[in-house]
Amino acid sequence: MYYAATFVEATLCGAEEVIVVDGGNSAGQAAVFLARHAAHVHLLVRADGLQNSMSRYPIKRIEETPNITFRSRTEVIALERGDHLERVRWRDSRAPEAEIHPIRHVFLMTGATPHTHWLESCVVPEENRYIKTGPALTPEELQEAHWPLARSPYLLETSLPGVF
Repeated sequence: MYYAATFVEATLCGAEEVIVVDGGNSAGQAAVFLARHAAHVHLLVRADGLQNSMSRYPIKRIEETPNITFRSRTEVIALERGDHLERVRWRDSRAPEAEIHPIRHVFLMTGATPHTHWLESCVVPEENRYIKTGPALTPEELQEAHWPLARSPYLLETSLPGVF
């Protein structure tokens, strides 16, 4: 799973198939960039199209790139693994059956608006609904969260030990 599409991630994917999830401008830019390195890019979007969430320029680039397949009304429903991600199952809401593909690289480009309300009873949130981690957590917040360890949370660790 990747949350950025830089040269480093593209190199790790080699000439394999990849999935980019979401329909915003970042996802469009990632799909076009990754298409230069990957064998094939599947752009999965739950919406009917890209016009409401993406600028015209990346849409045009996606349409012009032969190794990008845009899959509307489609969402990832399962990630299957052994020692690493081995297969992805997705479902087009118009199809009766889910599809399974031997894909090991998924890029989540779901934007910067945090949808973390479901975590607020488990970890300490920031005022802007991001999750506080590592040194941003105050001793008082850790005490209130019942931090059980003698050490402080690691850099990206939340107020729940082992959750990053």
